[in-house]
Amino acid sequence: MSGQSIASPVVTFTKTKPGGNSANPTTEYSSLLRTVRDAGLLQRRTGFYVMMFSIVTAALGGVITGFILLGDSWFQLLMAAALGIILTQYAFLAHETAHRQVFESGKTNDLAGRILANVFVGISYSWWMTKHSRHHANPNIIGKDPDIERDFVSFIPEDAAKAKGLYAWATKRQGWLFFPALLLEGLNLHILGLKTVFGRGKVDKRWVEISMIVTRLTAYVAVIFLVLPVGLGFAFIGVQLAVFGLYMGASFAPNHKGMPILPRDSKVDFLRRQVLTSRNIKGNWAMDTFMGGLNYQIEHHLFPNMPRPHLARAQAIAKEYCATHKIPYTETSLVQSYGIVIQYLNRVGIAAGGDPFDCPAASAYGR
Repeated sequence: MSGQSIASPVVTFTKTKPGGNSANPTTEYSSLLRTVRDAGLLQRRTGFYVMMFSIVTAALGGVITGFILLGDSWFQLLMAAALGIILTQYAFLAHETAHRQVFESGKTNDLAGRILANVFVGISYSWWMTKHSRHHANPNIIGKDPDIERDFVSFIPEDAAKAKGLYAWATKRQGWLFFPALLLEGLNLHILGLKTVFGRGKVDKRWVEISMIVTRLTAYVAVIFLVLPVGLGFAFIGVQLAVFGLYMGASFAPNHKGMPILPRDSKVDFLRRQVLTSRNIKGNWAMDTFMGGLNYQIEHHLFPNMPRPHLARAQAIAKEYCATHKIPYTETSLVQSYGIVIQYLNRVGIAAGGDPFDCPAASAYGR
């Protein structure tokens, strides 16, 4: 489906195609995967990632040079904003190494991802791996996908109904408040990383991560306040974190929010689970760069270790395959996706405890 309803219900999908014709979901996905593999789309494109890392690092060098030359000047806030964008691009690369998209060796991917996440971006690689792996296995599934757990925003009316006092007021307007709140997401990501590495839970290479993150954050703050006066230093850090959080959130938000949410005991097969809960964003190479390949969210979920340069070709295959098997395939513009997210979150907040919302995917697959 090229369009998308404002709000999505909690629905239960079955392992049959519309109309009751039995299908073998394992065979369906295996056939699609075989087609993609035979086309060479799962082969690594390490050279592409070396190029991207070089470009982003060159941009970082330019920001550092500008930072040094500007000195005590409020124009530093432009450098701070640019730095927020650059760190998000590093985060995209860390995300791709975590998915084994860059190198053949899993250990090499992990090493590169840990350095990119901890040293360059300043967030915990282990925290990201644990959270993101759970999301990929169970996208938009209640009680299994950490990305739809109740936080500042609620994704289902039952969670929204729990809000009290000022929080309840904000929940009813959570759609409008969502993007402004992302200005604090950069700070939140750093805090979550620190809570993870210093927490009691299991952390892979805990002391390596602690040393990396603490060194990175301490050095960053020290350099800022050695060069800039206190007020300007805090403003620089604030702008950098705000741009980083907004950019990260604006890149990940369109992918699943407002798409069908599945109950914990859903029996939907892998192919439909990934396609029906994901949304693609239309665009060209500029959109690919802006969103770090996340605009091909359906293909990314179907083939999580596929390198970014191959996603566009995989989309043509997956889109045709879904049409043949009558599986709704959602694709919108970036602006449309933001409108859907805002209106969906507002409706969840306002309709807390109300009836589920209607969705084309629900009517196609039944409840």
